[in-house]
Amino acid sequence: MSPTRKLQARSVQYSRFGGVDVLEIVDVPTPKAGPGEVVVEVMAAGINHIEAYVRQGKYLDGEVHVEFPQTQGSDFAGIVREVGEGVTSFARGAEVLGHAAMSSHATVIVVPAGNLVAKPPALSWELAGSLFLAGLAAEEAVKTVHISEGETLVTSAAAGGVGSIVAQLAMLRGATVIGTCGERNFDYLRQINVKPVVYGPGLADRIRQVAPKGVSAYIDNFGKDDRVVADELGVAPGRFWSSAQRRAVELKAIRPTPDDSVEQTRTLVKLAGLAADRSLDILISGFYPFEKVQDAFDDLEKRHARGKIVLGMRPVDNSFHGITRGKMRDAQERQA
Repeated sequence: MSPTRKLQARSVQYSRFGGVDVLEIVDVPTPKAGPGEVVVEVMAAGINHIEAYVRQGKYLDGEVHVEFPQTQGSDFAGIVREVGEGVTSFARGAEVLGHAAMSSHATVIVVPAGNLVAKPPALSWELAGSLFLAGLAAEEAVKTVHISEGETLVTSAAAGGVGSIVAQLAMLRGATVIGTCGERNFDYLRQINVKPVVYGPGLADRIRQVAPKGVSAYIDNFGKDDRVVADELGVAPGRFWSSAQRRAVELKAIRPTPDDSVEQTRTLVKLAGLAADRSLDILISGFYPFEKVQDAFDDLEKRHARGKIVLGMRPVDNSFHGITRGKMRDAQERQA
């Protein structure tokens, strides 16, 4: 960043519940770092379904406190621009990734220093900025169902952000992974060594054909009939992870306690290391300029995207609705 360039703070907000049309980008005061805090200029920030659900008003029973105008976003990667009193773990100019409490969809944010992880040099901005929430849910799911070497795991919505990370984490433990999906995602799943099985009636029979020796565990990322299918396959109750359990993890992540944040950062350290050495490879299916946040969420909410969709805070050309990761990354690095 040029010494003379002043940080321009802009944030995604909404002032009523609704669809993507309620999202707007507004100028906000540039945050300052208090004791134990760090100001980060955001380079990339992942988007997640839970953010759309909150904005649509699906958690009005007290699960999530919303106060208009409401900001959003958990995942991010960026550059440290200011450190507060007592912060010794990061210096100005450090490249980081981290997690924020419903605020990362912005050009400049302030977070506790404990929410940050040093960005490995091998990790691209867009991948670093999309790791947190999907990776956290996937890690918790795989850990909870106790999948281990030689076992077979089924995961639904396997081509999505959480599902694809679930599959790779399970395979790192030595498991065979079957992924349920639409036929359009078969080639992608085969590329990451997942055995694809199409959704629909007769799913349990099709899974048995692929796994004649049985299924050990089942992770549901879809929220429809997976519990029934898991029962048909003889999966023990304690080895089934439901979409409701995933939701609980994500809700806790967007409004964490201090203790939650500590554990979440530990998980992010692990995920960043795996991604840096390519043990974990996340497909970025859409990298949208910040100003195209409505288009990015429209893409996400159609539920056709593979992997992750990410916002880039320094667009090359706002006429693009989604541009290649290489072009966005090169431009960001030139401007940094």
